[in-house]
Amino acid sequence: MQQHRQAKWNDTESDGHEPLLSEKDLTRSELEDTFLPDELTRESVELPSVSEPELVRHYTRLSQMNYGIDSGPYPLGSCTMKYNPKFTEDLAALPSAAIHPDRPSELAQGTLQVYYELQEYLGKIGGMSAVTLQPPAGAAGELTGILVAKAYHEYNGEAEQRDEIIVPASAHGTNFASAAMAGYDLVELPADEDGRVDLDVLSAAVGESTAALMLTNPNTLGLFERNIEEIADMVHDAGGLLYYDGANLNALLGRARPGDMGFDIMHYNVHKTFATPHGGGGPGAGPIGVREGLAKFLPSPHVGKNGDQYTLYDPEESIGKVHGAMGNWLVLLKTHAYISRLGDAGLEDTSAKAVLNANYLASQIDLEIPFEPFHHEFVASAGDNDAADFAKKMLDYGMHPPTTKWPEIVDEALMTEPTEAESKTTLDQLADAFNSVTEQSGDALSEAPNATAAKRIDQTKAARDPVLSWQQISD
Repeated sequence: MQQHRQAKWNDTESDGHEPLLSEKDLTRSELEDTFLPDELTRESVELPSVSEPELVRHYTRLSQMNYGIDSGPYPLGSCTMKYNPKFTEDLAALPSAAIHPDRPSELAQGTLQVYYELQEYLGKIGGMSAVTLQPPAGAAGELTGILVAKAYHEYNGEAEQRDEIIVPASAHGTNFASAAMAGYDLVELPADEDGRVDLDVLSAAVGESTAALMLTNPNTLGLFERNIEEIADMVHDAGGLLYYDGANLNALLGRARPGDMGFDIMHYNVHKTFATPHGGGGPGAGPIGVREGLAKFLPSPHVGKNGDQYTLYDPEESIGKVHGAMGNWLVLLKTHAYISRLGDAGLEDTSAKAVLNANYLASQIDLEIPFEPFHHEFVASAGDNDAADFAKKMLDYGMHPPTTKWPEIVDEALMTEPTEAESKTTLDQLADAFNSVTEQSGDALSEAPNATAAKRIDQTKAARDPVLSWQQISD
């Protein structure tokens, strides 16, 4: 397979790195007199003085030195890095999409209509009775959902008694964090030999202290929990609630609904499931849905409809506001557009192709995949190689690597999810990259990557001594 050669700034004086704009042709501009207090002003400010072509070329070069979903496949398992269709960006850029969050309801009927329709869409997709769009990310949706569960138990006079949340060992780290932030003790649930929930262990774990069980289905191994109805009955019989982590909803679109499985609360990762932008610090959106009887605990305000008018109201037992305004409007607008464009048949086709692509890719790579049958993602093992080294070598073939080292149930895990957007040609190229790396070992892996703009970094130093902003270095 041909190795990839990423764009790179070749300048020995800058150690091979594109200089920052603030390091290019600096001019010292004297500040004009202002009415600001002296303690809020500086004698001078250094600003780059570059022409428009220089500015455009600077950012174009930087984009070529980076890797994103517009560059190639991004098979991060569970993170679901889906291609973001550009028509949604065009829609969000329309002047009519710009609206002040404090505009009165009677002057924001179009915006409220989009909110209301999206609530209805997501409720139908998830099998939920009511949906709030406020949470600004998936993790925020988790916390909001757990706070709703907490409010439910408080309403029933059982808040002090129910102080535990059960979380599978293979759950996303945010599940543990969300439960802890809401004040709960954690009960970790090991998997059975098939990689699914161990019913005997669950039976011993649930009881009068159980507030909720947080579960992903399919789970992080891509495996569907076949005993989901029995799991739901066990939790409900103990008086707890069943929470659905929507990370893997991409596998179920149009085919199965968490609400029909017995889940009481769920969050939707709109970036993972409905192709809004992902990563980079936001903005995001993590709506949550609830079954009948829990809607009164949702955040306020909530969008309702009275005749032909869309209104805002506060649910009677609301947990309060969890985000400014009504959530991240433009992200939600893109979600509405994506769902509207695809429709029922398109969403069903999405899940079919996501599962097909994962299974096809798995059939083409020469690595052990311990757990199957899987759906939209699979977890392969790098075997005797270090999964992190394996992943870094994949960069040399122009392919972003999968998620590594997790879930820990698989040794040297390579958690892979190609999504529905990739063609057979791209999947074959991805498989070639996997197989080319599989044939290598030793220094070929431990010294990778070699063909990227940035070589192997010191991950420990990067984590413990990060440089997050530009600072001028004195002469």
